[in-house]
Amino acid sequence: MYSNASYHHHWHNPMHRHWNYNWSYDRNPYYHKWHNHHNHHPHGNIFLQDHGTKPFVVNINQAAKQNNNYRTALWTGKNLQVTLMSIKVGEDIGLEVHPATDQFIRIEEGQGFVQMGNSKDNLNFQAMAYDGYAIMIPAGTWHNVTNAGYRPLKVYSIYAPPQHPFGTVHETKAIAQQQGD
Repeated sequence: MYSNASYHHHWHNPMHRHWNYNWSYDRNPYYHKWHNHHNHHPHGNIFLQDHGTKPFVVNINQAAKQNNNYRTALWTGKNLQVTLMSIKVGEDIGLEVHPATDQFIRIEEGQGFVQMGNSKDNLNFQAMAYDGYAIMIPAGTWHNVTNAGYRPLKVYSIYAPPQHPFGTVHETKAIAQQQGD
């Protein structure tokens, strides 16, 4: 159990703000017991690696914005995979289809032009997506997202079932294409 000194400071000063502020940080005496600092560098960065099938909690917004690789697998389970992507200005994810995998993409920073359709020559669904937007891609649907902004497009993508091998890291789109992803 924590002595009064271990959390007194936080109860005494409710306006105290920690670099990774959490509502419960100032209000919950058990916060320090349960807060997971193991996934963070001392300077606030998240370890961007595949955390596999282990239980994992992460600030996904921070992780997506921190990622500078074209693709980084963050968590690969038996039925689901989360990857982070950073798409350079004017570049795209690449026209692709996943025959047996549904995909969810959320934009954390930037703006993208979304295209989808039932064949690569018929991308009849088109939309713009911005910070906070989500894109749902049914299995078997051809799709592409192009960075239509002036800064890198930072997204996270969820695949069900997983699409890429455990631990996938593609520093650039060219590397991903060389490896067939």
